[in-house]
Parts: sequence; structure tokens; C-alpha cells
Amino acid sequence: MKQFWPNRVAAFALVIVFVVIAGCSHESEKGAAVPTPKPVVFDHQHPGLAKVLAKVSDGFGMVDYGLLKKDPAELEAYLNLVATVPHSQFDGWTRPRRMAFLLNVYNATTLKLLADHHPVVSIKEIGGLRSVWHLNVARLFGEKISLKFLEDELIRKQFNSPAVHFALVCGSRGCPVLRGEPYTADKLEDQFAEQAREFLRNPKKNYVDVESKTVFLSPIFSWFEDDFGKTDAEVITMVARYFKAPERKALAKGGFTIEYTQFDWGVNGPGEK
Repeated sequence: MKQFWPNRVAAFALVIVFVVIAGCSHESEKGAAVPTPKPVVFDHQHPGLAKVLAKVSDGFGMVDYGLLKKDPAELEAYLNLVATVPHSQFDGWTRPRRMAFLLNVYNATTLKLLADHHPVVSIKEIGGLRSVWHLNVARLFGEKISLKFLEDELIRKQFNSPAVHFALVCGSRGCPVLRGEPYTADKLEDQFAEQAREFLRNPKKNYVDVESKTVFLSPIFSWFEDDFGKTDAEVITMVARYFKAPERKALAKGGFTIEYTQFDWGVNGPGEK
């Protein structure tokens, strides 16, 4: 019995030390203050992105990715800035400011992605076996996220607006065109309307065949069908306002069905297809 006593004392001492250490660790973890991110000075006219777009966009949707690859400093500075905006600061902005911010981040990240991989025939070449939209290439609120997460979780779920699909640019000719200016809260509704008109009036992407009573729409309306309407009639009513007067008049009579056009995945750069 005596020969085991020292072992028991030692074991008991180890237990006490472990408990004390664990307790101290717990108290330290519990009492540690989590630093609150400081707000950053942010200009909601997005001047950094405006400079980039003025330099590399032709105003009609084509982008000079070669030039952007040679001189990426301004785009990188803009992306570095938006990455520093704390979530708490973002949450305090108005809805139009939050929407414009995320749309610009999405489009700017896409520009960077294509410039980094220039030249490519299609954005779908990037990412290898993994879809390019699942790569964690966007930086927001202290995290790296994918373009898909940015679009689905942060933009579509938060704003529930079909208009965002006329503003998001996937770096392909089949997408809506890249504006020559950033999205800004003070002009957002007008910018959405202009984007929708330009997109729906482009016969390579959308058109109305009055004789066959068919509306041919971009596959975007199929990929995100829940965002545009529950039925074909609802979708047609939504898009009709953006077509020219003759098409609007024909569509108002009803009886039209929807078919989808072929999407052009060629990069939206001059001479790159």
C-alpha cells in the first residue's frame, strides 16, 4: 500500500495542475476582447473603379484585358480597398449603396480574374476541373469567397431583384455589357433600366418573333427563372417594358411562348473570339 502512495500523490498533483491550467486558459479565452474593425473612408462614387473602366472599357461592353494585365495597379488598389470595409460598416449603408458596392465588387473581381489569365478564349477555361465560379477569388469582410457565393448568397438573397442580372458581368459576350462607369446609389435605378434595355434589345441575345408568337430570351432567364417570374406570362410581362414599342405592342396582346437563344461564352474582349 505504501509503495503506491507517492504515485497517487504525483497523479493527484498532475490533476490539480491540469485543472488550474485549463481554468486559466478558459478565463483567458473568455475575457479576450475581440477587436471591432474600424470603419474605412469609402467614396460611394467608386472613383478607383471608375478610372479602371475609363481605361480598359470601350463603353460598348468590350474590355482590353491585355492592357489591364500590363497595368493592374489601379484595379488591385480598388479591390484592396473594398476588402477592408468591415461588415458592420457595410450593414449601416442604405440598400442602394450596399447593392452598388456588391455589384461593383463582383464585376471588378471578374475583370481581375480574366486579366490574370489573359489570354483565354472563354472564362470557363479558368479553374480546371473546378468551376471558375466556385474559386475563392473575391475578398470581402475578412474572407475569401467565390463569385457564386457573392452572387447567390450576398446579392440575390439580400436584394431579391431581377435587375441585378442586367448588371452582373461574367466576362462573356453573352452577358449584359460592362458599363463604362461603376454602379452608384444615386443613379442605380437609371443604370438598371439602361442595362435592361441594352440587353433585351440586342437581337443576338433576345428578340421577339411576332409571326411565331415566340419570345427568344437569353439562357440567363432560364438559369435564374425564379428571379424573373413563376410563369412564362409573368416573365414576358416583366421583360416587355424594355423592348421597343412594336414588340411591346405585340406582347401586350398575349399568347406568346418563350424559347432560349444560344449563349456566347466568348470573352468580352476585342479580337478574343
